[in-house]
Amino acid sequence: MTADPRAAAAAPAAVPDAARAGVPDAAASGAERLVVAGVEVARYVVHPDLDPRHGPRPYLHPVRTRAGVPVTDALPADHVWHLGASLAVQDVAGANLWGGRTYVRGTGYTWRDDHGVIAHTGWRERAADRLDHDLQWRDAGGRPLLREHRRLTAVPAGDDAWWLDLSATLTSATGGDVHLGSPATNGRPGGAGYGGFFWRVAAGPEPRVRTVDAAGEEAVNGSAAPWLALHGGGTGGAYTLVFTGLGPGDRWFVRTAMYPGVCVAYAFDRPAVVAAGRPRHNRHRVLVVDGHLDPVDVPARLAAKPAP
Repeated sequence: MTADPRAAAAAPAAVPDAARAGVPDAAASGAERLVVAGVEVARYVVHPDLDPRHGPRPYLHPVRTRAGVPVTDALPADHVWHLGASLAVQDVAGANLWGGRTYVRGTGYTWRDDHGVIAHTGWRERAADRLDHDLQWRDAGGRPLLREHRRLTAVPAGDDAWWLDLSATLTSATGGDVHLGSPATNGRPGGAGYGGFFWRVAAGPEPRVRTVDAAGEEAVNGSAAPWLALHGGGTGGAYTLVFTGLGPGDRWFVRTAMYPGVCVAYAFDRPAVVAAGRPRHNRHRVLVVDGHLDPVDVPARLAAKPAP
C-alpha cells in the first residue's frame, strides 16, 4: 500500500487467471464462504497460491453488499499484493509480511528477499456465518514470529446491510518482543504508515471518505476518529463502508486518489510491539451498506451494531 510509483513499476506480474478475474477458485484456494440470510456476502481465501513477493496470507475477496455489489479488489495491477480485506504488516521484526518492495531507510523502496507468509494452521470452528482459526506469521526462512487466533463473523444489520466482524489476537512466538513497523516508521515521509487491517476497495470512481469531523483523504489520513465512512460505487451500484475498531495507538491510513484503500494502521507514526507474554488484541468491524448512507445516520447505525 504505497503511493510511490516505483513500488508498482517493477512489481511481479505473475497473477493466477482466476484471481485476475476477481473471484478466487474456491476449490483451488481452499476458500470458505460467509453467508447472511442465505446469501453469500464474502469469500475467505485461506490458502492463496501466490508468488512469495505478493505477501501470501488469508484474505476476504470478493466481499459484497447484500444486494451483490462488490466492495473489494484483489491483485490489482497497480499493487498486486493488495488482497481484498486482510491483515498484513510490512515490517514484522524485519520480515515483510505485506508484499511488494520493502521501504529501507535512506534508500527507499527496494526488492529484498525478506517476504514471509501468514499461514493458516488449524480450524477451531466453521459455520455459514463465522470462521474461527489459528495462524502463524512466519519470516522468509519459515521461523514463526507471531501466533494468531482469528475469528470472522457475518451478522445482518437490517435489510440493506451487514456487519463484518474480525477479531485477531497476536502473541509473540519468539519468546521475546516482536516489533511492528511501516514505511513511515522506517523513514518514508508523507503519512505512509500503512500496515494492519487493510481493505482494498473495489475499482470505480474515486470514493468519498469522511469521519465524524473531517472529510477527504488528506484530512482523514492519520486521524484517530472513532469511525470512518467510505462512499463508493460504479457500474455495480452505490455502497457505503463504515469502519470501526482502532485500538490504542492505531490510526486511519486512507488513500482515494491514486487507489482506493482504508487501513487500521498499527504503526502509523511509531513502531508498535507485541510484547512477550502480553498478547495484542485487535477487533475490526465494518458495516457494509447498499446505497450511500447519510453521514448523520452513521451514529445511529453504529449504536445498533451487535454486542461484542
